[in-house]
Formats: sequence, C-alpha cells, structure tokens
Amino acid sequence: MGLFDRLFGEFVDVIEWTDDTSNTMVYRFERYGNEIKYGAKLVVRESQYAVFVNEGQVADVLGPGTWELETKNLPLLTTLKSWQHGFESPFKAEVYFCNARRFTDLKWGTKQPLMLRDKEFGGLRLRAFGTYTTRIVDPLTFIREIVGTEGIFTTEEISEQLRNLITSRFATIIGGADIPILDMAANQDQLGEFLTTRIAPEFGEYGLELTKLLVENISLPPSVNEALDRRTAMGMTGNLDAYLKYQAGQGLEQGGGTGNDAIGMGVGMAMGRTMAEGVSAGTHADGGAGPASGAASGSAAAPGNARPPPLSHPPRFHVALDGQADGPHSLETLGQMIGTGQLKKDTLVWSPEMSDWARAGEVAGLGSLFGDRRATPPPLPSP
Repeated sequence: MGLFDRLFGEFVDVIEWTDDTSNTMVYRFERYGNEIKYGAKLVVRESQYAVFVNEGQVADVLGPGTWELETKNLPLLTTLKSWQHGFESPFKAEVYFCNARRFTDLKWGTKQPLMLRDKEFGGLRLRAFGTYTTRIVDPLTFIREIVGTEGIFTTEEISEQLRNLITSRFATIIGGADIPILDMAANQDQLGEFLTTRIAPEFGEYGLELTKLLVENISLPPSVNEALDRRTAMGMTGNLDAYLKYQAGQGLEQGGGTGNDAIGMGVGMAMGRTMAEGVSAGTHADGGAGPASGAASGSAAAPGNARPPPLSHPPRFHVALDGQADGPHSLETLGQMIGTGQLKKDTLVWSPEMSDWARAGEVAGLGSLFGDRRATPPPLPSP
C-alpha cells in the first residue's frame, strides 16, 4: 500500500444533507460508485430520515442523530450483504434523506365546477379553493410508492396527484354531507377540519400525513351570485314605500340624477295606484248607478242607451325577462320592478295596443316611471 493509500484510508467519510430549499422532500446522497467506507459518520438532523437502499431494495432507516456506520447500526443491510460475521471493507449502498418537516401552503382547487343538490336553491354548481399542509411520516412507504429512483424529489412532483385526490374526495364528501351552501360559506373552518379527517387516510397510503386542510373560498357562478344579490337586496328593502321615499330624499340632497329617477318612479307608482282606484270606482258605479248617474246618462245619451260607455282600463304590459315573456303587469308593478332593477329602459315590453315589442324607455306612458321629465306635462299657466 502506498503513502497516499494510507493517508486516504485514515479519513472517515461524513454523510449528511443540509437543505437550503423549501420544497425538497427527498434527496439522494451523491457518492461516486455509491461506495461508503466502514465506520463512516452519518449525520441525520432533526426532521430528517436516512434510508439505505441496496441494489434497489430498501433496507435500514435511521432517525435524527450521529451514527457510525457499522454492522450493529445496519442490521437489515448486514443481512442483505451477508455480513453476519462483521465487515471492515467499503460497501456500496444508496442513502436517501427524507425531509420530515411540514410542507405548508400547498394549493388545491377544483378545475371544473362541481354539481351539487341544495335543499334551498336546488341544483348548484360551485368551485372551491384552499391550501393544505403535509409531511412524510413513513419514509419507506413514501420511497417505495412515490419516489422510486429519483435523486431529488420535490413537492411539485406530487402536488398535482395530491390536488386531484383532494378535489375528487371533496366532491364525494360534500355531495353526501347534505350541508346547505350558505352554511358552507359561514363555517369554512369546521368544513376544513371535517375534510382533513376524511381525506387523511388517503394520504397515509403514500406514507404522508395530512396535518391540515383549509377551505379558503367557495364560489358560485356569476349568474347565481347576481340572483342571490337581488334576493338579498329585496329582503333588505323591507317597506318599499319607505325605501322609495328615502331614495328620493337622498337624490335631492345629492342634486344628481338619482333624485330625478326616484321621483319619477314614485310618480309612476302613484299614477298607477290612482288609475287602479279609478277602475275600481268605475266598476262600482257600473254595478250600481245612483240617481245622479242615471240622470246624467239620460240627459247625455241617446234614447234607448241608459248605461254609460265602459271606462278604459290602464294598459298592462308583458316584460321580456331571461328570454321569456312575463306578465301582464300593471304600471304599479312595473314601477316596483324598476326599483329592484328587473326592468330597465332597454328592456323589451309589449301590450295589446302595440304592434311589436319595444324598449320600455321608448314606450309612451312609461317614461315617467324612469323619471323622464319629457313625459311630465309643464305646470299650468297662472290665471
């Protein structure tokens, strides 16, 4: 043996891994020819595992601490190598370091909306997003099932599989839990804990522990959100007359178009009520005319025509909503629909007196409902 052989023979190898990344789950210690000297030092830090693999077969697992690699510390590898009587020569083996710390802020989310049945709203499509935290608890299973022979394994390589696992189980669990959609949004913390408990066993099959799963957002399609907003707004309106008065007062204080619109809407509704009252009064007069009416009819009508002509009824309009003809509606109802945003100037309307559908803002008699000053007559001249 030469001088250099003696000098290098006295060195003791040190096998260790210091992780300077935030996403590496498994790292294979690179050793030329995978040759390790007898008595080499193995340093396993906190939140690490060291796994020895011999010719593709997983052998020993060592936890945190400083280990001297010899027969007593590597019982399985000793059996595989037939070292029952000990050894003092270099040996070949692969050493994998598994990072056992928690990997946080991993994202999950539904790629496509999920179809669910809700007791209050019926069929709904919803999407959900959030984060989860996981860590390696069984390094042997994780290497066998997931890592294989890769030298460096990161969270990006398994996050897609875990994300698909979560979203698939999320749809099944939520669909069978019978939780109202409004309760989901109000109890996201409890929902996350429930999902963590149900999905954790799936992670255990990969040698991982699902420590926490958070549901950060549950969203509905925009059209459903708009319908819910309208429903909420109508519920918050309460007394419609008081609400219209308040809106009119706010508009007058601001001096803008809002006051004009609110006043016009109020005038339209008042006109509708007046016309409705007129119809009711006419019907009553028609059913039982008194002496005065009989005298008037007798003096103004031709002989043989003792009854006055029927009063004209206020027009009633059909409204195009969501591609369907809705109605007919009275002017008072149209005023209420303007207040809730269902009827706008460009909404199509039709009445039997019209030849075709037309925009509400262009129909004579509806302008006052939108606060159109041109539809209001000027003040009478002074006598």
